[in-house]
Amino acid sequence: MFRTHNCGALRIEDVGKEVTLCGWVQKVRDKGGMVWIDLRDRYGVTQLILEESKSDPSLLDQAKKLGREYVIKAEGQVVERLSKNENIATGHIEIAASKLEVLNTARVPPFIIEDETDGGEDLRMKYRYLDLRRNVVRRNLILRHQVSQATRKYLDQQGFIEVETPVLIKSTPEGARDFVVPSRMNPGEFYALPQSPQTFKQLLMVSGFDRYYQIVKCFRDEDLRADRQPEFTQIDCEMSFVTRDDILKTFEGLTRQLFREVIDTELGEFPLMSYQQAMERFGTDKPDLRFEIPIHHIASVAQGKGFNVFDQAETVLAIAVPGAAEYSRKQIDELTEWVKRPQIGAKGMVYVKCLEDNQYKSSVDKFYNQQDLGSWAEALGAATGDLILVLSGPREKTLKAMGELRLEMGRRLQLLDSSQFCPLWVVDFPLLEWDEETQRYHAMHHPFTSPNQADLELLDKDPGAVRANAYDLVINGVEVGGGSIRIHDGEMQQRMFRLLGFTEEEAKAQFGFLMQAFEYGAPPHGGIAYGFDRLCALLGGSDSIRDYIAFPKNNAGRDVMIDSPSSISAEQMEELNLRIVGVKE
Repeated sequence: MFRTHNCGALRIEDVGKEVTLCGWVQKVRDKGGMVWIDLRDRYGVTQLILEESKSDPSLLDQAKKLGREYVIKAEGQVVERLSKNENIATGHIEIAASKLEVLNTARVPPFIIEDETDGGEDLRMKYRYLDLRRNVVRRNLILRHQVSQATRKYLDQQGFIEVETPVLIKSTPEGARDFVVPSRMNPGEFYALPQSPQTFKQLLMVSGFDRYYQIVKCFRDEDLRADRQPEFTQIDCEMSFVTRDDILKTFEGLTRQLFREVIDTELGEFPLMSYQQAMERFGTDKPDLRFEIPIHHIASVAQGKGFNVFDQAETVLAIAVPGAAEYSRKQIDELTEWVKRPQIGAKGMVYVKCLEDNQYKSSVDKFYNQQDLGSWAEALGAATGDLILVLSGPREKTLKAMGELRLEMGRRLQLLDSSQFCPLWVVDFPLLEWDEETQRYHAMHHPFTSPNQADLELLDKDPGAVRANAYDLVINGVEVGGGSIRIHDGEMQQRMFRLLGFTEEEAKAQFGFLMQAFEYGAPPHGGIAYGFDRLCALLGGSDSIRDYIAFPKNNAGRDVMIDSPSSISAEQMEELNLRIVGVKE
């Protein structure tokens, strides 16, 4: 055996044992007549000690020549440490080394491989295999493993069957851009990498599998950000003979179990909130409920006073920020510039400070007297010391801007407690959304989402008003998962395709296999998919999913470690019947 124990296993009760450890040299501390070596592996760090009075001189000399990240084998006796380290699990013992063997030398690493490193993100991504040696990164991947194991255990207990679905599939026009793969054996034709296993899991329901799940890789060719990668992982699930409430109950159970087993946290209630309520009160369909500060519509008390900015606006929205009346003019000016950034899109901001004795100081004193401003405060339930912030403009755009401002104030006032988790289900999304560029409706989720039964009569008269039988799981402002009850009737599915602008021929070409399957008896069914990477980041207290992916891409969609994507040879291009446009042959 290479080793008798790992570097995180030994404790004070092991004193006196002869042991063999293997690992990487994290640090060598040479004090002349005494040398300490911190030896690291996946499980932890154990200190080795060599003393001039007790160790062979050649062994001591060998220890002094060890470099960082050398791979070594060490033999010796477990002894109690005189100077204990309470910060590590093995901090009460050390190994009096009697033999060292260098298994492999190493170049000096480009950054320090410790929790607090001197390597920037780009450098660490280039040498990701070294970054993965750091405890903080390794802990993230261990958490990811724990989430996957707890998921499988729960779903197995609930009668779900794990089924793998194809990775090379057919490209479809709905949703984000596909990654496409040329077919050598079928010149001029392409596979697509799946954005989700949507149609296949529906086919599994037609097949009678009843409960399916898969922890599956998905691919979307879209712009990237902290919570988005070109390839990502989903917990993908589907169930037959269920209602929306059945699915919500099942996956509330999964969410509770994951939080309980992985981070020892009991979640509270999972309230239901309609999409309309979420947008009106929080300006987003993924509200963060860790703090109050709802959005109020104050057009009824703010318009009609001669202030054209409000009088000509479609909507006037306000929030009351607790305890922020002490903000200086400089702070308020900076906040005004913040909301005017292109990412937020407001043209300006009005403020009102709620002072003592029902007095108010605002940026619109010229147009509104104390009584007027008092009516604003009353409408918002604002108290002395609060700061009222007001935005106006087009309804949808202003709601989103105010939602962003609300979150920003939550951050600035440190109201976003990372140890608190507030889940909710957002339901009753619009089924369709109108796209001005293409002048047609697009599916808000996907073309297989069932309309709310109460809204069926609106499908022909007012399609934009139809609600979907869809739901999103939101925790702390993060969309953790989403799904819907599916259309299982072929005639209704054809009707949906027509609403989305598909001709009968186009629908048959793209989804004929699914429509044909429905003719052989499709059960009522529905499902959900969790963003596995997002869920891991949420459980680990991080904003970036890259921290929980072993080999992530950067914001440009590149893997800088293996230099991908990259060009291919002319021979490969020819074999695949491809050519680069603009290059002379």
